[in-house]
Amino acid sequence: MPKAREVNLDAPFDGYALPLATEPMESKSATDLPAEGEWQFEPKWDGFRCLVFREGPDVDLRAKSGKPLGRYFPEVVTFFQSVRADRFVIDGELVIEIGGHLAFDALQMRLHPAESRIRKLSTETPARFVMFDILASPGGYVVTGQSLSERRTLLERFAGALKAPKQAQLSPMTRDLYLAKTWLAVSGPNGTDGVIAKPLAEPYLSGERAMRKVKRLRTADCVVGGFRYESDSDKVGSLLLGLFNDAGKLDHVGFTSTITDQERAELTKKLERLRAPPGFTGKAPGGPSRWSTARSGEWQPLKPELVVEVRFDHVTAQRFRHGTKLMRWRPDKRPDQCKFEQIEP
Repeated sequence: MPKAREVNLDAPFDGYALPLATEPMESKSATDLPAEGEWQFEPKWDGFRCLVFREGPDVDLRAKSGKPLGRYFPEVVTFFQSVRADRFVIDGELVIEIGGHLAFDALQMRLHPAESRIRKLSTETPARFVMFDILASPGGYVVTGQSLSERRTLLERFAGALKAPKQAQLSPMTRDLYLAKTWLAVSGPNGTDGVIAKPLAEPYLSGERAMRKVKRLRTADCVVGGFRYESDSDKVGSLLLGLFNDAGKLDHVGFTSTITDQERAELTKKLERLRAPPGFTGKAPGGPSRWSTARSGEWQPLKPELVVEVRFDHVTAQRFRHGTKLMRWRPDKRPDQCKFEQIEP
């Protein structure tokens, strides 16, 4: 297995066109796509953000956090080592496609310490790199100071020479607002979870939130199958959400913690009156993990009587990817009406 080169982030550039500590340009959330000004619109890919650095035979993949990713994606390292250009930096997204759909959970499975496991997965479910910006063109010429329209021309030329769509592809783009809204409307089931708007005349602003991201938001009515207390508190911190599966079992699908301080005390009393096992009769929440304290990992089961409407942005493996926003309580809705059909594509 080829090994990604590990480099001290505090060291000099070490031959790369840009330092490995270079941060990708980021985006801030927006509710609507901008209608004024000149913008380029692209799908928001559901993968791992990644910068690819190439210098001679060396290829380094860096996550948005700055951590090296090459060890987990050796097939991507190998591909970029084969590219007939010895110095460049490309911004993009690592994705894995299974059965015609992008699978985020397959990416997460790569973050495994065993090299043999990584080697096996890199063959069975190879990753692809989706390119959407260029920071240094072949030859090592830094182009971050050029406008997006100029950088896109360079990136299209670079991508056109690769001719390897299974290993690396150029992300589509449009400058047509109507088409961008169409992309937003159909995002979700195709492996994208929204649209990114980039200012067309601006340079690449490393580490700054200079772009805008708009996600397609949907709502679902869920049963409150349990709750967790706040850490070091006797008041509710989050509600555990469930949906009934085809077998009539209540599966845990996520959580919401958007509870106001004003309602927290009264809601805690209400929930404590409904405490009763098992809470979830199908898939249940996990216990404490390395990311949670023992207290925050514990959960209290409830009678399946309360229904809430929540807003969500993405679903992976029949679970809400992120925390949801509590929109309202639904006393008018029967718990048995809360089924998975609401969150299907």
